[in-house]
Amino acid sequence: MDKIPDEDAPRSRFRGRRVLVPVAAALAAVAATVAMTSAANAGTTLGASAAEKGRYFGAAVPAFKLSDSQFASIVNREFNQLTPENEMKWDATEPQQGRFTYSGGDQIVAHAQSHGMLVRGHTLLWYQQQPGWAQGMSGTALRNAAINHVTQVATHYRGKIYAWDVVNEAFADGGSGGRRDSNLQRTGNDWIEAAFRAARAADPGAKLCYNDYNTDGINAKSTGIYNMVRDFKSRGVPIDCVGFQSHLGTSVPGDYQANLQRFADLGVDVQITELDITQGSNQANAYAQVTRACMAIPRCTGITVWGVRDSDSWRGNDNPLLFDRSGNKKAAYTSVLNALNSGTPIPTTAPPTTPPPTTPPPTTPPPTTPPPTTPPPTGDGCTASVSLNSWNGGFVATVKVTAGSTALRGWTVRVTLPSGAAITNTWSAQASGSSGAVDFRNVDYNGQVGAGASTEFGFQGTGASPSGTPSCTAS
Repeated sequence: MDKIPDEDAPRSRFRGRRVLVPVAAALAAVAATVAMTSAANAGTTLGASAAEKGRYFGAAVPAFKLSDSQFASIVNREFNQLTPENEMKWDATEPQQGRFTYSGGDQIVAHAQSHGMLVRGHTLLWYQQQPGWAQGMSGTALRNAAINHVTQVATHYRGKIYAWDVVNEAFADGGSGGRRDSNLQRTGNDWIEAAFRAARAADPGAKLCYNDYNTDGINAKSTGIYNMVRDFKSRGVPIDCVGFQSHLGTSVPGDYQANLQRFADLGVDVQITELDITQGSNQANAYAQVTRACMAIPRCTGITVWGVRDSDSWRGNDNPLLFDRSGNKKAAYTSVLNALNSGTPIPTTAPPTTPPPTTPPPTTPPPTTPPPTTPPPTGDGCTASVSLNSWNGGFVATVKVTAGSTALRGWTVRVTLPSGAAITNTWSAQASGSSGAVDFRNVDYNGQVGAGASTEFGFQGTGASPSGTPSCTAS
């Protein structure tokens, strides 16, 4: 179909406040935690069943509801992944420019960690729920502020987030398949790419996702996103996953699974990120259909429902969730659990079933190599290379430091900035200044680099980006 009919999918996606590690390793850790702490529940709860298949099944939660005993009990029993509803959005984390607050997001992360759950970070940049100061900005000033926001928030949560919705809902509805007009889009068509590069530099271990709605079938909007992802993959822009919100009406598009599969075929993971389905005679079947579609695709790594009980939903009287307003399991819950239990685990690479061929010993001794007439080098210090994401008025630089034939105990990289350029933010290094020739020295966790191995640091700046090759000195 060209697009989901209005009666089958809500078109408004604003959710205001209501008082409010690599994939395999992260999912393996969740599976191990479930196995150790909930062995008796294996296959009888959503999270445990998903973990058995190498996936997660999660829920979006507001921090304040974690003090609701019924709500928290369901969350802790049923799910192995959490998404903050509003606590990590721009207006919540940077209410005043340059002044960051993370209390709500930190509370959800701490709760998840204490219960062995993954966290999906939602969301770094979105055209809605921007703080008032950002709404009044445009052009280069807004671009620099947005990239700084991505850098600061992703750095704060570095190592704690399984996957980030780096950019949310940047494509327009309708038949154009083009970008949504917004203050962010008006900073330049490369703003999404700039955000992904900044997020990768700030938190290299997190999966980086693009997230949107009304993209559940093959239509103009989902195809526009598909083309962007294909372009990003071809040019090395760091994108790891695509989120499909799946706010559905009374049915599921007939090409739902095929749509997920075509994105997976691009080499990205697919995740169902905000699932809710209007209550009716088909609700249980529709939930099962969505779950089976995910389970049939090895690169579909998990499902998140947007809320826990019907009373928690942003969709009014649609009653679109798996638990009713009293916290009881609905028929849709059972259909999802059955689909998870009957699903196929994400395949792993199996060891060979036959031993590798052996090579018989040579019938004549191999030739010997005379010793070199000069001793081998004792070490060649280090080298540095830089990759840049630049726009009119600013840039983000990622610098790779590579050790020579001898391990490093410390390093210093010198970068010369053009006249008028200035560094506004640095991560994973200490900078000696902000303009001209700037020396970047390692911090405590990345100074020791094995022979031939590499580490990275980054910085953000205004003005023209640096050119030339940085120098590197071992220390």
